Amino acid sequence: MPRKQKKMEEIGIRELKARASDVVRAVKEQRARYVITQRGVPVAVIIPMDAVPPEKNNGEALQKMMELRKKLGKNVRNKKNSIDILSEMRR
Repeated sequence: MPRKQKKMEEIGIRELKARASDVVRAVKEQRARYVITQRGVPVAVIIPMDAVPPEKNNGEALQKMMELRKKLGKNVRNKKNSIDILSEMRR
């Protein structure tokens, strides 16, 4: 069963500046989450590091796309190059 996430507390940028140590400690020890506001508008979020989703490796995705391109284009023979095809499409 997924853990229930705590409601994010809003904190203004000025208050964050004054209480930065307390906020970071609460995030670390109590897994608190904060929405940082500037003039009442949400602009950022502070969450525990283990709550951040892992970044996708764009290089790996590009490599897979290039392999797929090779497979798909292997048996395709066209006498026209891509520039000629695009020129015809624009007419």
